[in-house]
Amino acid sequence: MASNLREKCKRINEGISQHGSSALLNEIYTELYITEGWSGGINNEHEVRQIETASRRPATQETPIKCNDLFKDKSIRSVLTKGVAGIGKTVSVQKFILDWTEGKANQDVFFMFPLPFRELNLMKQQNLSLMKLLHHFFPEMKKLELIDCDSYKVVLIFDGLDECRLPLNFQKNERLCDVTESASVDVLLTNFIKRNLLPSALLWITSRPGAANQIPPECVDQVTEVRGFSDPQKEEYFRKRISDQSLANKIITHMKSSRSLYIMCHIPVFCWISATVLERMLGEAESGEISKTLTQMFTHFLIFQIKHKDQKYHQKCDPDPQQTRENILALGKLAFQQLEKGNLIFYEEDLRECGIDVREVSVYHHSGPAFISE
Repeated sequence: MASNLREKCKRINEGISQHGSSALLNEIYTELYITEGWSGGINNEHEVRQIETASRRPATQETPIKCNDLFKDKSIRSVLTKGVAGIGKTVSVQKFILDWTEGKANQDVFFMFPLPFRELNLMKQQNLSLMKLLHHFFPEMKKLELIDCDSYKVVLIFDGLDECRLPLNFQKNERLCDVTESASVDVLLTNFIKRNLLPSALLWITSRPGAANQIPPECVDQVTEVRGFSDPQKEEYFRKRISDQSLANKIITHMKSSRSLYIMCHIPVFCWISATVLERMLGEAESGEISKTLTQMFTHFLIFQIKHKDQKYHQKCDPDPQQTRENILALGKLAFQQLEKGNLIFYEEDLRECGIDVREVSVYHHSGPAFISE
């Protein structure tokens, strides 16, 4: 059973990857700085400000914790991990599972059930029992009629609470205690989180800060925060990500020359964007000014993605300016409308509403984690 999870978790794709070019997670994984504790309440600050604030906070105020140690304290049943977008929550979950499958950590755990909210969203119209829900995601578990969590230690992982489109109504949802009784997926989730279903099972939820308050405080035993990369970890990432160490040194030096860029490198996904842009600008000695601001970095990244898509899928050396303009305006409309609704993940019906050809976008949706095909 663990072998299936190991196959799913051993590789990682960053952005658009050629077939067979995904990297082994263990080869490029850079340890993240994770701390215990949570300030509480709803955080309304812009996420970039949170990163800058976090980068200045004295380390002595915090207690670091490793992902693999989340459940070492046997009194902890449920953990809520928060972190801004792109900070490494999902990759931490992937590494947590991979280490378990490879026998490196948490060997007292019988099985782990990763249940991403983006996949649970697709089942929002279904009625089924908790056991059938687990069997849906993990068919190999069907031979186990029931999970005896008193005898076996199991962990359920709900990744990406901020992407949840299920109405998690902890006050009004019906009470459910039988794992074989059918109900809507949101009722199953609220009852599991409230420990009415499988009360002995362990629970790990990840979320952006603004969505974390959906979970009642009494349902959480431990809160942790993914703070991203420390300064040494930023450099380690670039050296692992870029095989040419001379080029890696140039990129590190350039990033250090801009305070705003270097602060943003606390976010792993921004390190990847920066590496993608600067690897070409510095490595190929392209003409023009090297990106020194966030706007310039994101602009060059967008241009690169458009060029890459056209070259890879349409064999065009130069993108069609009019088509590019229409695509960018349509994507901008999509992003604006979904942010107004509080949605952080897009589905096919959302694309169609903005006049985006689903067949066209499906060939390059790997450029980010925000699109799910049904």
